[in-house]
Amino acid sequence: MRIRLFTVASTLAIILFSGFMGISQIVDFDREKPYKKVFVDTDNFGPSYLDVLEEAYPIAKPDSLQFSILNDLAYYWHTRNLKRSMDFTLRGLKLTKEKNNALWEGRFQITQGAILLRMEKLDSAMTVLTLAKEKVLEYDLPFLYTQLGYVFERKGQLDRAADYAMLSLQLGEKHNDKKAMALAYSDLSNLFWKQAKFESGLDYGLRSVDIFEQRAINDLDYGFTLYVVGNNYLELKAYDKALNYYDHSIAIGERYGFYNNLSDVYISKVDLYTYLNKFDEARKAGENAVKYAELLDNDFMLMRSWLSIGKLQNIQGKYVSAIESLRKSIKIASDDFGDEFYLSQAYETLGRAYAGNHNYQKAYQAFAVYDELKDRIFTAEADQRISQLRTEYDVAQKENTIQLQQTRISKQQTRQIMIMALVFLLLLYLLLLYKSLKTNGKKNKMLQKQNEEKEFLLKEIHHRVKNNLEIVSSLLALQSAELNDGKIMEAMQNSQQRIQSMSMVHQKLYQEKSLSAIEMKSYFFNLSNYIVNIFDRQNNIEVIVDMDKMELDVDTAIPIGLIVNELLTNSMKYAFPENSLGRVTISMFRTGSQLFLNVSDNGVGSKVNTSELGFGTKLVKLLTRQLDGKMQLEIENGTTVSFQFQYYKAA
Repeated sequence: MRIRLFTVASTLAIILFSGFMGISQIVDFDREKPYKKVFVDTDNFGPSYLDVLEEAYPIAKPDSLQFSILNDLAYYWHTRNLKRSMDFTLRGLKLTKEKNNALWEGRFQITQGAILLRMEKLDSAMTVLTLAKEKVLEYDLPFLYTQLGYVFERKGQLDRAADYAMLSLQLGEKHNDKKAMALAYSDLSNLFWKQAKFESGLDYGLRSVDIFEQRAINDLDYGFTLYVVGNNYLELKAYDKALNYYDHSIAIGERYGFYNNLSDVYISKVDLYTYLNKFDEARKAGENAVKYAELLDNDFMLMRSWLSIGKLQNIQGKYVSAIESLRKSIKIASDDFGDEFYLSQAYETLGRAYAGNHNYQKAYQAFAVYDELKDRIFTAEADQRISQLRTEYDVAQKENTIQLQQTRISKQQTRQIMIMALVFLLLLYLLLLYKSLKTNGKKNKMLQKQNEEKEFLLKEIHHRVKNNLEIVSSLLALQSAELNDGKIMEAMQNSQQRIQSMSMVHQKLYQEKSLSAIEMKSYFFNLSNYIVNIFDRQNNIEVIVDMDKMELDVDTAIPIGLIVNELLTNSMKYAFPENSLGRVTISMFRTGSQLFLNVSDNGVGSKVNTSELGFGTKLVKLLTRQLDGKMQLEIENGTTVSFQFQYYKAA
């Protein structure tokens, strides 16, 4: 929290300082060096910066200064408005052709390729970048290769994208171009993230951040790298670190108006807040992602924004809304969209939404498209090539290190001999110490290994039990669809809900740290969302879980889960006739060795709630006796069912 507050405070202070200094520091034709390039000589990218460049470039002399200002104007508009950025690029290409300046024509073509890429015109971008390669200097090639890498990444050819990132890195090292090196590391980090190699992705991302921080300039690519590092931390479940990097990237993006970076970060923040069950904050992040994508007029960002919203709605069990968001995402991705990585995610998430909505035929169709797209992207060849590239780079780094060490050894031979003697004595001491602890060490390792194996097996058992219960639930759903008898169909559906409540218990067991205890507040929350959505009552019935976090052992959690399932189902059916508005409250608390559970609604009470004493009622009474508990029914301004059980603390 302190880091985030410091970042925001620092950013506001810099903005105020920039306003006092004025944009006139950027262009002054009376100076020896009339133009301070933004994010090279300065980071004074104030609100009127682009307006100043637009006024300055027509009168700039000589031609090279005019082209440099116009090229920066064209490139930095692409963070805010792609169409206007392309307009300035075309002006630059026209001027360079009139002046017969092939070098600057090539540089403007690199900028044009970067913009075409973000306009989803991947083939055109590749053509322009290929033409530019023959015109520019070797010093310009790292940036060109970076853009070509983005093209192949968007096309799903991750191995080709990695090749260009390595070429850019090699040229950066050759010319000691820190920006090129940092950008190459950033791109490799992003590619490893897409390959689900998050440790490697984090390694390269942190190398990139270190170089950017040495440059001490907060530019577009530094903001993007912070986002990439945050993504790797997110997948490694280091949520606090991910949030810090995302907030830092947002501070830079909001200061400079980098709409593309802002949309990227807010998309990832949807996933972060979803993992943390902060659904309201996740929803707001999704709205911000859409807002910045629309400001940029970028279909790629917009498609991914709706995809992130669809994922959130899926997690919340809002399958109808999720289907609408995901279909919107896929519609935005036209036939020549190119990025099959995110398109495959959209179809996978759509399949889950259809399955959650019990439309299994459409779910199967969506999963089939997902499998086809995934097989195109994550090929064995691509995975092998990316791993090979890292090995080659690491070997080259080690060879350089060995050569350096050999040089030092030849100059400091005496010192090295003394150090080796000391190391030998230290190793001898450690060896003796190791032998004395060897027996205990072996025992500890064996016990640790056994514990890890048992934990893995228990999680796998719970996972399989959960999967088998969901298969049974799906079979019941399919069977009930074939029935004509209403009572039998209702019995099948009730059984399906009971099985689903048990399935949720096993799901939480393998997802959470404890293998013997269930956190009941989040369980009740997920169970109530499931039942409300099953009965399609989310618009008129509110379920409140009024309790602190509490863990119960699995033998107690399953019967209590079934009891709450029956009572919620009963309220959905009878307490609120004719789709009337209402509220159901679930509360549970402990006093001493006693556990108290209350389920109440503000429905019609005895007029409906006690009218049918069937299997569900018998099941509740049976489960209450199983837990050695007591049940009390109170009908006044609705229905309240109270239980008292013996409390057993989860291990």
